[in-house]
Amino acid sequence: MDEKYSFSLRKIALLGGINNYIAVSSRELGDALGMSQQSASKRILELLEEKYLIRDLGARRQRIKITDIGVEELRKEYNEYRRIFELTDHVTLHGKISSGMGEGGYYINQKPYMDQFYAKLRFKPFEGTLNIKVAVEDLDKLEVVRNMPGHVIDGFEKDGRTFGKVMAYRAKIQNLDCAIVVPERSHYEDTMELVCKFHLRRTLSIKDGDDVAVIVDLTPLSPEN
Repeated sequence: MDEKYSFSLRKIALLGGINNYIAVSSRELGDALGMSQQSASKRILELLEEKYLIRDLGARRQRIKITDIGVEELRKEYNEYRRIFELTDHVTLHGKISSGMGEGGYYINQKPYMDQFYAKLRFKPFEGTLNIKVAVEDLDKLEVVRNMPGHVIDGFEKDGRTFGKVMAYRAKIQNLDCAIVVPERSHYEDTMELVCKFHLRRTLSIKDGDDVAVIVDLTPLSPEN
């Protein structure tokens, strides 16, 4: 997103425009943005055209609100700042073990996936995935991870069925090497799926409801990855 738009959205968000419509004149917005009334009026029109804002003209004063598209752009920017100021070469995600939909084993065991996991992560996953429901306070960190460049596990077709692309991120759980996998068509927003060469439930003696911490490697990928 153009920096001039992100700057304007930040100021509108600070005025309360994320959760509610705010009544603000072009002059008032111009003061907040450090520009003339005419320039602020033009900026509102640009943000409306880009679908970052919606406007209600039914009241005596115009009311504006940031759209879901605009909020998502601000969230991406927020995650970038978190990486700069809060995160180093890793991030720790906390959560509880949970049961999945039972499909992980079928997908992970497909040979084209297995071969790519070994080539890029240097291990072949044990069948199935370990599901961890991420703590609410760490969901923003999970979003940071998902927006990072990861190891691309390409999709393929087999017997007339399409298997989608998967992103994989190196991680550790209790000092065991593993990886967070994010399928292209994921069913989960607050859950991360882990793969490891070991059966994690048995190896770590963990069960549904147990608290765990996963350390995700955020170091940049080498060019060959």
